[in-house]
Amino acid sequence: MSKNSNNKKLVEAITPMDVDFAQWYTDIVKKAEMIEYSTVKGAVILRPYGYALWENIQGYLDKKFKETGHENVYMPMLIPESLLQKEKDHVEGFAPEVAWVTHGGSEPLAERLCIRPTSETLFCEHFSNIVQSYNDLPKLYNQWCSVIRWEKTTRPFLRTSEFLWQEGHTIHATAEEAQDETIKMLNVYADMMKNFLAIPVIKGRKTDKEKFAGAEATYTIEALMHDGKALQSGTSHNFGQGFAEAFDITYTGKDGKLAHVHQTSWGLSTRVIGAIIMVHGDDSGLVLPPRVAPTQLVIIPVAQHKEGVLEKAEELRERLSKVVRVKVDASDKKPGWKFSEYEMKGVPVRLEVGPKDIENNQVVLVRRDTREKIFVSMDELEEKLPALLNEIHDALYEKALERMTTMTSTAVTPEEMRDAADNKPGFIKAMWCGKLSCEEQIKEEYGLSSRCMPFEQEELSDTCICCGEKAESLVYWGKAY
Repeated sequence: MSKNSNNKKLVEAITPMDVDFAQWYTDIVKKAEMIEYSTVKGAVILRPYGYALWENIQGYLDKKFKETGHENVYMPMLIPESLLQKEKDHVEGFAPEVAWVTHGGSEPLAERLCIRPTSETLFCEHFSNIVQSYNDLPKLYNQWCSVIRWEKTTRPFLRTSEFLWQEGHTIHATAEEAQDETIKMLNVYADMMKNFLAIPVIKGRKTDKEKFAGAEATYTIEALMHDGKALQSGTSHNFGQGFAEAFDITYTGKDGKLAHVHQTSWGLSTRVIGAIIMVHGDDSGLVLPPRVAPTQLVIIPVAQHKEGVLEKAEELRERLSKVVRVKVDASDKKPGWKFSEYEMKGVPVRLEVGPKDIENNQVVLVRRDTREKIFVSMDELEEKLPALLNEIHDALYEKALERMTTMTSTAVTPEEMRDAADNKPGFIKAMWCGKLSCEEQIKEEYGLSSRCMPFEQEELSDTCICCGEKAESLVYWGKAY
């Protein structure tokens, strides 16, 4: 087959994003070999390429968590029903999604066990057993694990019955310390999105309607996908003393008096891989930000049957492996097929080397994001490649930021809200009075949910977009995954 027909065959297999965004997404996660569907509805197999992305995210965040004083622990997967029932709001919030274990072998259990949808109750029980005095505080814990939430509708990475995540759980002596922790960890997430995944986010506080079940306050980072839908990409919760009172987590203070701890929880999951796909991908497949990409550079030998080509490709791989994550594709597929395959997989840079290149002591570098071809001397590769990867990261971030800015509308009147909801995919900024009834009416009338009350507040008007009464805060509204 010719180079062109190879390219055509592979690229045509992806549904264009402007034709059917959901199908485009499904095509990519399958054809880029990120996932495979399992026999259990709503559960997926993370294939090596998909899991490698999570490993890189995990490695980045784990380092940040340890730098901020956190330790990793591991809690049991099973939670007794009586323990889950201890915090009323919490159990009500998760009840529809809980999976239950009712038998141990062939014997019915005396008490049902829930497979963790999250681990607050287990951490609370543990904290109540190990904390006695102010000398035991703070406790700064994190857990890497999977959780089960019995979802009705699923989509790989975005919403699956079982997914991987991390959940931080901390306890503190004062409300100030707990609040500082809550915001600090939200900023760790936001910095990771920008500096590692090249994704801009809006930081803010969730409304009471949207906050975590049992939390005093929930803070979020919201990203905007290519189709204009929002994706909640990480959350950080201040629990205040609600869980501490329900689980009797107390300590003796310096004054000798007994007091309840102040608690936080924060989490980020594999759904951020969905964000990478939907923020950066195009009709040829994935476009991976270089810092998270499992392979940053792929070397494609051209006319590899000719003497010295494969040897040179391997020599370059060995040299460059000191500065980038690199692989050589020495398979007998045609170069055109390989080009399309690694475009599909989103590898940031392709290096082409053939007999003429060897003769001229140069290679061709091709950027995945712009497809620009760059001729580089072989002697300069160690210097040029890291700089090029940084350039690609910055370009991807700027492109995503420009799209988010362009796709953010402002509404001051109900008519403007209607127009934006119907005709302008993306975030909509509008004022809100703070009443649940107005938030619910906006959801009902426009199909928009509140994404967050941003930390950077603006006063677009002094009245609520819904009821016309005095506005309390600016809210980002949107349709969301």
